[in-house]
Amino acid sequence: MTSESPLVRITTADAVTTLELDSPHNRNALSTRLMAELARGLTEAAADPAVRAVVLGHTGKVFCAGADLSEATGSDPTVGPRGLVDIQRAIVDCPKPVIAAIDGHARAGGLGLLGAADIAVAGPASTFAFTEVRLGLAPAVISLPLRPRLDPRAASRYYLTGETFGPAEAARIGLLTEAAEDVAATLKALLDAVRLGSPQGLAESKRLANAAVAESFERDADERVAQSARLFGSDEAQQGMRAFLERRPAPWAQ
Repeated sequence: MTSESPLVRITTADAVTTLELDSPHNRNALSTRLMAELARGLTEAAADPAVRAVVLGHTGKVFCAGADLSEATGSDPTVGPRGLVDIQRAIVDCPKPVIAAIDGHARAGGLGLLGAADIAVAGPASTFAFTEVRLGLAPAVISLPLRPRLDPRAASRYYLTGETFGPAEAARIGLLTEAAEDVAATLKALLDAVRLGSPQGLAESKRLANAAVAESFERDADERVAQSARLFGSDEAQQGMRAFLERRPAPWAQ
């Protein structure tokens, strides 16, 4: 990969902007550069009157592996959390419907992108896990869009265990809108329906649907950023992230 290669492929056709995560070298991790490119794509789509919807997708077998731990182990611990809050909020605030359509693995911060999307569908190759707990972290900033959507008992289980689960369970607990056998066909049906809505109707309906999520950001964003930064900067999390990057067990793992 050259330094000029985009980490987010941005295309617009048939009144739809597609933002495709394409950073295979780190499993589409949320690096500073990837988040900047994603933010630019969202801003451009929001400002384009010809765009009726935004699709969030990916290349390869992984939708998003979460935070870029190679950055998180050596940088200002507030940068990554604040950047992810801003990306999630940009998805929520975009006046166009944002549809996440994936058929690949999603972990940690990647689940925050799904939670921020208005509609999220995933195919049979998808798996999900809140892996933060195994690194000395917690799903802090991704809880801003997710806690208003998730079944509380399921959130307790998967936040605490870090277990991997599939698309049917993800739909049951509110992480997904639908577990789809054919993601492309499901996405087409959704986009065909969205194109029948007026721009004003879509924007105002989205605002109503996202009221609780927007309130979560207004109320808790600063606290969740501070919590995340504190955890990322802790000795325990630094040990956990180094162990993960070096492919060895964390010191507390039994």
